[in-house]
Amino acid sequence: MARRFTDAIGLLNDLLDRFEAGATSPIAHPDYAAFSSVVAADAFLNQIRKAESAGAVSIGWGRGAKRDQVAHVRLASAEILYPYLDRTPASRIAEDAAARLIAGVALHESLKNSGSQIAEVWARGKSWHGFGSSDVDTLRHAFVLAQAILDNKHLDVDYKTFSRRTVGHSKILERIERAVVRLLSGIMDFPPGARPREALRAIGLERFAPPLLIAGKIDLDGADLSGISPHYLGISPKEADRVRFREPPAYILTIENFASFNRHIAEADPGRLGTTMYVGGYPSLATQQALRTIARLVPEETPIFHWSDIDPDGTWIFRTIERAVDRPIGPHLMSVEVAERLGQVPFKKSAPARCPPDSGIAALAAYLAEDGAKTLEQEELDPVLPELHEKMRRGSTRCGSR
Repeated sequence: MARRFTDAIGLLNDLLDRFEAGATSPIAHPDYAAFSSVVAADAFLNQIRKAESAGAVSIGWGRGAKRDQVAHVRLASAEILYPYLDRTPASRIAEDAAARLIAGVALHESLKNSGSQIAEVWARGKSWHGFGSSDVDTLRHAFVLAQAILDNKHLDVDYKTFSRRTVGHSKILERIERAVVRLLSGIMDFPPGARPREALRAIGLERFAPPLLIAGKIDLDGADLSGISPHYLGISPKEADRVRFREPPAYILTIENFASFNRHIAEADPGRLGTTMYVGGYPSLATQQALRTIARLVPEETPIFHWSDIDPDGTWIFRTIERAVDRPIGPHLMSVEVAERLGQVPFKKSAPARCPPDSGIAALAAYLAEDGAKTLEQEELDPVLPELHEKMRRGSTRCGSR
């Protein structure tokens, strides 16, 4: 669609904008139908002619009855038009900004490459995920924060403290967490469906670790809870080593969804046959460490299960917990059969977790990678006890097959 203008300076700047975006010889047109008067049209033409006289643009004239009208204006020399408009080239602005972006910071090689790519984007007059060259100081904070995470300076520190210690501002990370995750995504393994805050939680950076909710016949070291019989117990993940089982649980079940957690302990296991834990979506690093601690408190023969949505995110959460506890776990109400019977084909497809053939989620992950695979939210299912009498399906189905 032709670009039409009544403002001559706007037209000339548009030619440079498109030149910076990659057009070699951009063209723009007057909008004769929109001029407020003949005087305005004449003033427009005079300004364009001055730019032509300077050698910055060339004018294409109309034909026939319109031979006295400007048909189009073509960029002739960007080198002349820049000073004519008293405008600094985007490439020079980008060069200066890029130098400031990473100056004096010892960065991982991938972060250096990201800096170079951002400079190239800025040189074309574009923004990088909403950050223009004028935002260099803010984006520099993202680079510094990303490098600090690679240096493990984020461990055991909350959001605001980490941000303050690293860049001197306690709220910066909350504002630019998306940029930080984008910079790290090519270096660290983040779940593809996770929001930035969830991705940072998964590597150990969060505002404050949420409590670990546990339902079962348990006590805390030094505290007998048998006479209290709470609905469930909430503890700091760091206190997981204080958990004591009054008797070995028949199973351990971790659940992603809070409503499903409450329904399971109230409807499926009111007698606390097993121990049920709420992990709250992508489990934080602190929660992963707590799950590992608790898994080591029960005998090897005690089966461990996880219940998530039947979707790619659910397989990532399952695989995260499976790696965390470092022992076989089985999927609870997460099967190809349940998906085919009750699920629906999602509008948008995403990648399931990468898993080895002996992973408990291998069969479901392979299914979800196929075209036409169905997904299902776990809240759609009524809670039931895990099938304790069956062997856990750990590796009977290889990734890539159903």
